[in-house]
Amino acid sequence: MKKNIVARQFFLKTAPMLLLLALVCPTMASATQLSAKDSCGPEAAALKRNIRKLENQLFIITWQVEHLQTHKYFQPLQPVVSDSKPQSDAASGIKHNNSVALDSLDNTLMKTLPSAGSLIVYDKDCSELHDRLRSPSGFYRIRPKLHQEPFLVYCDMEDGGGWTVFQKRRHGKVNFNRDWVDYRDGFGEFKLWNDEFWLGNEHIYSLLSEGKNLVKIDLMDWDGKRSHAFYENFRITDEADKYRLQYGQYSGPAGDALTGGGGGVVEQWSSCLSGMQFSTKDQDNDRYRQGSCAQENKGGWWFNRCHAANLNGNFYRKGKYKAEYDDGVVWGTWKGLWYSLRHSTMKVRPLVFLDSVGSGGGEI
Repeated sequence: MKKNIVARQFFLKTAPMLLLLALVCPTMASATQLSAKDSCGPEAAALKRNIRKLENQLFIITWQVEHLQTHKYFQPLQPVVSDSKPQSDAASGIKHNNSVALDSLDNTLMKTLPSAGSLIVYDKDCSELHDRLRSPSGFYRIRPKLHQEPFLVYCDMEDGGGWTVFQKRRHGKVNFNRDWVDYRDGFGEFKLWNDEFWLGNEHIYSLLSEGKNLVKIDLMDWDGKRSHAFYENFRITDEADKYRLQYGQYSGPAGDALTGGGGGVVEQWSSCLSGMQFSTKDQDNDRYRQGSCAQENKGGWWFNRCHAANLNGNFYRKGKYKAEYDDGVVWGTWKGLWYSLRHSTMKVRPLVFLDSVGSGGGEI
């Protein structure tokens, strides 16, 4: 499309010159062709050189525009209506018109490029933003899929950088005992570095659907001690399949609570979350037939019968708690099911992005 526009503009600029050449040097009888050729020779040669210059310039600029668009520096070219006046038909104005045409073409091509203030680049995730700008931690808009609208995320640029955060617990001010729609669309505060939120299962799905990623789960207890767990190829399915959880190899000191963390075969079968669908208080998709894990544990999560880990549970202060159910913010393989954690963060970046800086001591 943009090539056709630029080509049409080029034709409109050069057509008057060609017409003037035809008027000044019309086709004559064979007896006078030689003298006419001699009289128009310098002007014709100059015009041809300028046309070749225009063609070369047009080729280079077109290539530059394609390169910039390919790397998402600005949006596609839009047609620009030229407001230049028609060229004079006087033969004496050939050189002047030629110069005007060069300047006008340059101005037209420059007008099609947006100003620096209007450039809006949406990166695929925080790792792409980190590679492009080395931005500090904070909230940014990303677009994992081209057909989706951009959405706001918190980018953790510490701990090696490039982490897209999709869950955060800090102070207990945000209620995580929400319904299906809230967990699908996301909820919480997205303003300050310590705001609590759930990014939303639809956004999480778009971030994780391709796999080949690394999810890091940062944990902190009420004494300030920290731990973490890594999961490779962490992903969920779409809403039609109830955002079913799948993940690959585990590593880290906090223990593999998503898989159950040991115990007998029956215990692990009852608490392993791999392959489990997401449940909320109004959509029970767990394997617990005597009740609803989401209702008992005060939050939406991937439940089996029920869990050894639930980071969306009820926020209890001071760690150890007593309740009817083990419904706290828990990671059973680290602090047990009756200790509610103070901080938790779930974040993701590409698997190949992990480097020596990402040592596991990230800010949470």
